[in-house]
Amino acid sequence: MKKLRIFIADDHAILREGLCSIIQSVPEYEIIGETGDGREALEKIEQLKPDVVILDISLPSMTGVEVARQLRKYHPEIKIIILTQYDNDEYIEHLMQYGVHGYILKENTSMDLIRAISEVMKNNIYLSPEVTKKMVNNFVANWQQNDKASGSVIPRLTPRELEILKLIAEGKTNKQISSMLFISGKTVNVHRSNIMKKLNIRKVTDLVIYAIKKGLIN
Repeated sequence: MKKLRIFIADDHAILREGLCSIIQSVPEYEIIGETGDGREALEKIEQLKPDVVILDISLPSMTGVEVARQLRKYHPEIKIIILTQYDNDEYIEHLMQYGVHGYILKENTSMDLIRAISEVMKNNIYLSPEVTKKMVNNFVANWQQNDKASGSVIPRLTPRELEILKLIAEGKTNKQISSMLFISGKTVNVHRSNIMKKLNIRKVTDLVIYAIKKGLIN
């Protein structure tokens, strides 16, 4: 029987070791590669062609979001499961738009990982139960709020703007963001300007505060 081939990308070696242990407990699954770097992850995945990729959002040299974007563009057959500590519903929604198949919180990895792999291989979407609950509650709250204040406009950032907002809030320079996302410095500036305009924010420190409130960073 052919085994399911899985690749892991996370910058914490101890966590990767734990993930490997969980996955290898299932005889039908095998780990074919792992790394803690974004660019290296993309290169290895393109070489090894795994069935499933377990991908952390916060990877050095290239974000997990960008890795996912590249994989969906050039290797749509590969199933992608995001592993992260962030449970922001807006961020999750944008990742789903990129074609990500699963979203697991790191604190619940041992309970969710095997179930997530099984579900995405059935072409289903898998979200950690806590994530699903939060998204439903926020959807209901937003719907009620918008219903009461019809005509009010809540600023909506694009997936790329949300990604750049997170990197800015983490202290990344324009040059670093440009390198991690494969875009020009000029494009980064345009996105930064649009973000501030949409959020009516003028200072980077206020962007950081906004990102913390939205759960994009700790």
